Amino acid sequence: MSLDAVLARIDDQMPQALDRLAELLRIPSVSTDPAYAQHCRAAADWLVADLESIGVSAQRRDTSGHPMVVGHVDGPAGAPHLLFYGHYDVQPVDPLDEWRTDPFDPKIEDAAKGKVIRARGSSDDKGQLMTFVEACRAWRDVTGEMPCRITFFFEGEEESGSPSLVPFMQENAEELRADLALICDTGLFQSETPAIVTMLRGMVTEEVTIRGPEVDLHSGFFGGLAQNPIHVLARMLAGLHDETGRVTLAGFYDDIPELAPELRAQWERLGFDHAAFLGAVGLSEPAGEAGRTPLEMIWSRPTAEVNGIWGGYTGAGFKTVLPAEAHAKVSFRLVEGQRPDAVRDAFRAHVKAALPADCTAEFHAHGGSAAGIMDMSGPAFEQARRALGQEWGREAAYVGCGGSIPIAGHFGEVLGMNAMLIGFGKDDDAIHSPNEKYDVESFHKGARSWARVLDALSAPS
Repeated sequence: MSLDAVLARIDDQMPQALDRLAELLRIPSVSTDPAYAQHCRAAADWLVADLESIGVSAQRRDTSGHPMVVGHVDGPAGAPHLLFYGHYDVQPVDPLDEWRTDPFDPKIEDAAKGKVIRARGSSDDKGQLMTFVEACRAWRDVTGEMPCRITFFFEGEEESGSPSLVPFMQENAEELRADLALICDTGLFQSETPAIVTMLRGMVTEEVTIRGPEVDLHSGFFGGLAQNPIHVLARMLAGLHDETGRVTLAGFYDDIPELAPELRAQWERLGFDHAAFLGAVGLSEPAGEAGRTPLEMIWSRPTAEVNGIWGGYTGAGFKTVLPAEAHAKVSFRLVEGQRPDAVRDAFRAHVKAALPADCTAEFHAHGGSAAGIMDMSGPAFEQARRALGQEWGREAAYVGCGGSIPIAGHFGEVLGMNAMLIGFGKDDDAIHSPNEKYDVESFHKGARSWARVLDALSAPS
């Protein structure tokens, strides 16, 4: 059986696969800092060469920002066309003095639960990206071809807002369009259970400034008589939730569907330990909407959060002033049925309705994206879920993601494609932080997982 031989090849070649990953990790492809632009190009060139080494026709495609990498390879007649997305850029390494090793000199270290790869980008996303490439390498080594037609699409700006991504996708839509997009930028559920993300929350971010008097005022002369913008803003923000934790914005919940019973039951079987989840960050009691389970609240329910608030004098010592203005940054996580523009409008209306005389409000939008809901109606998701379960020895789960992964939405909006998100990161990988790591097990079993998924998705229906 070809699959058994492919899996054996992955096992045999794991030392060489780790060496290849180390080569890529040594390239400091920090996308947000212009000083690293040449290294981002070097990482793109490295990936082009590596894809070419396994028979993929690949190119570096320059953009107004960092390059894209696009590659194509044919498969057997009648097999599906899959697109695989990953990103080769990484976060800055600051603060450098908190790293135990050089972040761009990868090391294999012994850890409490096995060996880990310690380096910036090891988990997010170079290690994850290379799990798929190594699976494809093994398929070609064993069978002489890929199991299906594959397009490889690697980005170099994911960690800096992806300014070139959507224009590139629009300009190259016909070339990139496939039957299904595969994304490897997520993780295992509670570091143990293989998972397919089927829903992603969207986001609206907004900054508001409340202005009152023309200048800061002496609180002895004006306190109690003049409007204090911090008081005004605090009341507005406190009014975003009622006593049960529900958001009070008009129409906020109008079009949100309830969780499907079968998905709710699967989530309950996961046995999520919210006490341990909160305890890890020094908390104990769930907040949020009354009557909702913890997993519902972080995966399938919307939120309104104050991310920052400031005004007046905040320096050393004390200065008794009534500030002329107060500021806050507020974000909303969105779920299926919510439109970013409608939520933004409802927030602004909430603020304006609470404005007293002599106060004005100014708004600055920082971005917005709708929730991503994957279409699970076809057989592909169940095929992939079974394949993951076979590799990890436990039932794979359909899960939500409380964060936002815009590329999944872009595949739908720009290319009309469904996306499947599978990843092998663990909760303690410290992505974006000092001492980032990726478990060798995640890399090894990740490659084996993709080999199984490719086999399942490519099998004749």
